[in-house]
Amino acid sequence: MPTSDIQTEILYFAEDSIVTDFLENKVYLYKNAWFEYGQMKLEADRIVIDWKNSELYATGVTDSVGAVTGNPFFTDQGTSYEIRKEMRYNFKTQKAIIKDVVTEQQDGILRGETIKKTEDGSIYLDHGYYTTCKLTDPHWHISSRKIKAVPGSQVVSGPFNLYFNGIPTPLGLPFGLIPDTPEEKASGVIFPRYGKEQTRGIFLQDLGYYFAINDYIHARVTGDIYSKGGWGLKSQAVYTKRYRFSGGFNVDFQKFKSPETELNPVDYNTFRVQWNHTPVSRGTSRFSASVNAGSTSYFNNVASQNNFNNNVTADLNSNVSFSKTFSGTPFSMSANFRHSQSVQTGEVRLDLPTIAVNMNRQSPFKNLKFEPLKTLNVAYNFNMQNTISNRIQQQLGVNNPEIGTGPEIIDFTVDNLGLLLKNANNGARNTIPLSSNFTLFNYFTGTASVNYNELWYLQRINYYYNPTEERVDRIVEDGFNRVGFYNSSFAMNTNFYGFYNFKPGNKIQTIRHHIAPTFAFNYTPDFSDPAYGYYQEVQVNEEGDVQRFSRHQGFVYGGAPLGESRALSIGIRNVLEAKILNLKDSTSENATKKIPLLESFNLNTAYNFAADSFKLAPFQISARTSFFERKVSVNLTSTIDPYAVETSQGESGLELYDRVNKFAWTQGQGIGMIRNASLNMNASINPRSGQTPGEVRDEITQDFIQRGGVMNEFAQNEINRIVSDPSQYIDWEIPWNLSVGYNLAYTKQINNNQNITQSMNLSGDLSLSEKWKVNFNTGFDFQAAEITQTMIGIARDLHCWQMNVNWVPFGKFTSYSIDIRVKSSLLQDLKVSRRRSFYDF
Repeated sequence: MPTSDIQTEILYFAEDSIVTDFLENKVYLYKNAWFEYGQMKLEADRIVIDWKNSELYATGVTDSVGAVTGNPFFTDQGTSYEIRKEMRYNFKTQKAIIKDVVTEQQDGILRGETIKKTEDGSIYLDHGYYTTCKLTDPHWHISSRKIKAVPGSQVVSGPFNLYFNGIPTPLGLPFGLIPDTPEEKASGVIFPRYGKEQTRGIFLQDLGYYFAINDYIHARVTGDIYSKGGWGLKSQAVYTKRYRFSGGFNVDFQKFKSPETELNPVDYNTFRVQWNHTPVSRGTSRFSASVNAGSTSYFNNVASQNNFNNNVTADLNSNVSFSKTFSGTPFSMSANFRHSQSVQTGEVRLDLPTIAVNMNRQSPFKNLKFEPLKTLNVAYNFNMQNTISNRIQQQLGVNNPEIGTGPEIIDFTVDNLGLLLKNANNGARNTIPLSSNFTLFNYFTGTASVNYNELWYLQRINYYYNPTEERVDRIVEDGFNRVGFYNSSFAMNTNFYGFYNFKPGNKIQTIRHHIAPTFAFNYTPDFSDPAYGYYQEVQVNEEGDVQRFSRHQGFVYGGAPLGESRALSIGIRNVLEAKILNLKDSTSENATKKIPLLESFNLNTAYNFAADSFKLAPFQISARTSFFERKVSVNLTSTIDPYAVETSQGESGLELYDRVNKFAWTQGQGIGMIRNASLNMNASINPRSGQTPGEVRDEITQDFIQRGGVMNEFAQNEINRIVSDPSQYIDWEIPWNLSVGYNLAYTKQINNNQNITQSMNLSGDLSLSEKWKVNFNTGFDFQAAEITQTMIGIARDLHCWQMNVNWVPFGKFTSYSIDIRVKSSLLQDLKVSRRRSFYDF
């Protein structure tokens, strides 16, 4: 082999022939030839080795009919190049010039008429294109005269146009910057979505920058701007620390004010904050957070085009918690900072904080043989809470349905901060539960328990009658107050089983009836007796009528219970199921199967011996069952009032109704009056069982691994993102799916006024073909005789793309959106969108 200054071993081979030209110092390789030098390998049907200039030249071979075979295939430092014409390569400088080549960079594919490869691996393309579609004729690509690819960094292009199926579109930008790093480790510009709305005008949305700060923190900052006077700013960040925690923090601020000439002006200034923090369970301490807060007007003005459910969110809730278990002791503690906010009513509640200290149940006599003492256990729970709310209790008048005024909601603003803090509601509660379980008469289980509660407050209420205004007013008195009360109970339960066997050969083999009765006696003294000091007897009108008021009414843990209770509670639970022949599987193991006839049928009531009237509590009836292998579920609840109603004639001739202390069946009114009832039916039907999110996650994970993917934190987070967003993953294997829900509610008052509400919800999807799927979500309100919030969507599988069309045809959030999204995880922000929001209607 000729000598040169090349130090690394060189290997080459040719199947047909190897020809050496000693005068030119060249070697010619023909047919299935290859050349290896270090990490570089070149394969072609014709290779020329120029030892003098340390160069390689490779092409395919043209046969007698003009067909080209054996085109070069070049691999260098893990990057492959499929060459359609020819290439020149200097294996000493590692520079190359290639004609008509296709190369893969991470998830993307580059093709160019001429490519120049530099020593550091950078690639310069002339008249090139970039795509993530790996078909010979890609469904889409961006075309540019100049493209530069820096492996492990990014792909940069000059002015480019977007092509679909080889057809140019007017969509493009002056330059392009596409991340080309594993696990999205590159920072870069985020290009905006643009469009036009009737109210807000021409807009640019989500223009910003992506910060790949390090392996633990990624963030993006984007902005929106509208031609008619609005703008928005968004900040999103995700963070992770392996084996410790992960989370994300998002802030969205939106401001808009229509021009003064606008006929229907829009004016809002709103924001939303989201934070989630999930720890990895380790040690004895745990900190977690789930924050979802913002202006009550956010969802009224900022519609989420990508998440239909967000547009009808009625409440915002947050919880930041810390818990710790004290090793070697039965004690643990937790602290929670909670926030709840009603978008509809504007009521805000902050728990700053809620602290709990708990002692696990202890059995001091567990070594004894006497069962009631052996199973005796005692626990201790301490809770302390401080609540700030914009529902303010009025000082003049008490919260009584007949006299005075109730609390009112004020704006939760900085200006009202002093009043909000002044009306903060706080206190502490101590609970000591004592219980024992034991067997009675071999077939019964008995449970005896005593619960002691003690409340600590720093205030109490003094009531007095105001004769001038003819109302009861209150004065808040500062000072430590304790409220101690207890209750005791004894419960006994057992189980009965009944069987009915059918004749052999019958499809129904056996019917089993399970009855579980429960009897409990509860005793609570009358802590409203003035001797305890927890209640105050106050005159309520000029006639001298007296009423008892709790001195801790409206406090965070309430007050002592009102009135004595010596109540016997009765509950009966029924389960009815059948064993039938399994016609689909006649094997010995699966010859029969169980089907539910009644999954539960419950009846509950109570009788209070201490009450002076209406001793019997209303009957609570509930039933639940399912049909067709649990694809249809039915739930029924009802309340029956056992007392009679008498009618009389008023002074003005109006008919008056009074609930009297007489049982309905003694007055010819049956077993009682149905005061309320509800029926709920749900059905989910498809050719095969739908997948749960967990099953979808497992399927995607297994498919990813089978394709050679490596599971890491980034891959896991990407899979979780896809599972949480149904538009990212559509099960094209299920041809259709239908979910139906029906709700019926009935109420009847003492005066026989009835109210019936019923509604139906309908959702599902249908595959029109292998690549087209239609989905919908709608409903009907029978009382209003109108269709409820409706969404219709179309999904199209475009191989390397997925198209989603969503249309809300009417209602508050009337809108439509069209997204054509690249499936590659590296190009989730490269999409063609045309949106029209509810502002346009």
